[in-house]
Amino acid sequence: MAQTPSNMLPLGTIAPDFELKDTLSGNSLKLKDLTGNKGTLIIFMCNHCPFVIHVIDEVVRIANDYRVQGMGMIAISSNDVGKYPQDAPEWMYEFAFKNKMDFPYLYDETQQVAKDYDAACTPDFYLFDAQNQLVYRGQLDDSRPMNGIPVSGSDLRNAIDGLLYNRKINANQKPSIGCNIKWK
Repeated sequence: MAQTPSNMLPLGTIAPDFELKDTLSGNSLKLKDLTGNKGTLIIFMCNHCPFVIHVIDEVVRIANDYRVQGMGMIAISSNDVGKYPQDAPEWMYEFAFKNKMDFPYLYDETQQVAKDYDAACTPDFYLFDAQNQLVYRGQLDDSRPMNGIPVSGSDLRNAIDGLLYNRKINANQKPSIGCNIKWK
């Protein structure tokens, strides 16, 4: 299983704008329609990646725990569905339904949004504050498939708590590790 790290977009970067189709509602959604009043978490992911499958339950828990506190939550798949048909929009819908994802799962058909965010792997996590400035990018936690460390979401949860409770967020952040985005 290939392990690709995040590219670690510079902290302070303003969230690049986008408009993508939501595979759950069928609507075209813009970033400004999805941001939370306290901040926004954007996750680049896909349906078939073992790293995503390993953490999806915790990702959904994080969404449920923090949505009520004003956090926006967005998942985006940018994989080439020509080569990886299991990541096509109809399967994104099924994946979201099966995993009880109650947040938008957007399809980046042109892969431009992934390029704008310098996304490299799935999952790749980006946390923006209320002004859409990047405050965290990196891993969910130290757990990986088959490393024996339980999934806790500790790194991402600490960053979100720091944002919500106005605490300093550690700038020494570990990159996420996952499958590479499947580029066209």
